[in-house]
Amino acid sequence: MLIVMRQDASREQIDAVIRAIEEKGCSARPIPGGERVSIGVLYNTGPIDPAVFQGMQGVKEAIPVTRPYKLVSREVKPHDSVIRVGNASIGKDRLVIIGGPCAVESESQAMNTAERVKKAGADIFRGGAFKPRTSPYAFQGMGEAGLRILARVRETFDLPVVTEVLDLEHFDMVEKYADIVQIGTRNMQNFSLLRRAGEAKKPILLKRGMSATVEEWLMAAEYILSEGNSEIILCERGLRTFVRHSRNTLDFSAIPVVRKESHLPVIVDPSHAAGLRDQVLPLSRAAAAVGAHGLMVEVHSAPDSALCDGGQSLYPDQFEVLCNQTRAIQEISRQNDKITRG
Repeated sequence: MLIVMRQDASREQIDAVIRAIEEKGCSARPIPGGERVSIGVLYNTGPIDPAVFQGMQGVKEAIPVTRPYKLVSREVKPHDSVIRVGNASIGKDRLVIIGGPCAVESESQAMNTAERVKKAGADIFRGGAFKPRTSPYAFQGMGEAGLRILARVRETFDLPVVTEVLDLEHFDMVEKYADIVQIGTRNMQNFSLLRRAGEAKKPILLKRGMSATVEEWLMAAEYILSEGNSEIILCERGLRTFVRHSRNTLDFSAIPVVRKESHLPVIVDPSHAAGLRDQVLPLSRAAAAVGAHGLMVEVHSAPDSALCDGGQSLYPDQFEVLCNQTRAIQEISRQNDKITRG
C-alpha cells in the first residue's frame, strides 16, 4: 500500500501515520516527492484496509499496490528516478555511455583505454578488478590492486568508475573505491549480497540474471530498495537461449516493459549479449532506439591481447563511432516520443 500525504501535511501528521503503520507490524518507508510525501507500507502479510489510514489527518489517499515489487514500481513512484554519478545523470534525456575493458590488466592498459574512451565521449569508465569466470583457471582479476588503478583513472580523467563485487567478503573494499557497485548476472539472486547492497552508500548497477524473468529482476532490485538504497541502475545483458550466432540473446522487449513498470533507469550491455565484436554496434543502435537510458560497452586499447573477452571488445575508434551514432539515434527516438505523447 502507498499512503499519499497532503501537500500541507505536517511533520507530526506524517509521524503519526508512520506509527500507525508500525503498530500493525509493518514497516513504513517515507518517499519524499516534489510536492508531497508518500509512505510505502512494507512487509504486510495480507491486505490492509485503506480506510484505516484515509481518516487520519494529513492523508490525501491510500492506494493499494498490486505489484509484488512495491518500491521499484511506478505505483509507488510515478516519476523517473535519476541517478547522478559525477557529471552523468542516468535516467534523463541524454544517453549515458559507460566504456572500458572487461578487466583491469595493468595500469598502462587501464590508463590508455580510459584516455581513449573519455575522448570518444564516455561518461563513466568500467573495468573489472574481480572477475567471475566460468573456468577456475582463467584470469580472475587483480583484486585490490585493480581497484587502486581504477581510483587513479578517476583522478586522472575525471571519470567515475563502475566495477563488480562478487561476494560479501569484498563488498566494503569495492564500495570504498567504486563510484557504482555492479552486481553481475550470476549474483542477481544472491539475496545476502543484495541486502548488503541495500546498505551501501553508492549506486548499484544490477544486471539481469541470464535466465531471469523481468519480474524476478525487479524483485531483486526490491531487495536493495527495501534495505534503504534507492540508487539502482538496471542493466539488461542478454538471456541464455538455444542460439549459437551470439553468446546470449539481447531482450530488447524488456526495456519498454521495465520503463513502464518501474521508475528505475535501465541500461543495456550489448557486449555480453553479443560475445562478438561485429554485433556490438548494431545492438547498441537498437538499444538507443528502443529507449535505454544508457549503454555499457567493453573497449580495449589492444583487444587481440586482452586477458578477458577480447573478442567482444571494441577498438577505441569503433567506440567513438558508437557514441556518435547511438546518441543521434536516441535524440531522434526522444523527439518521436514527445510527438507521440502530444
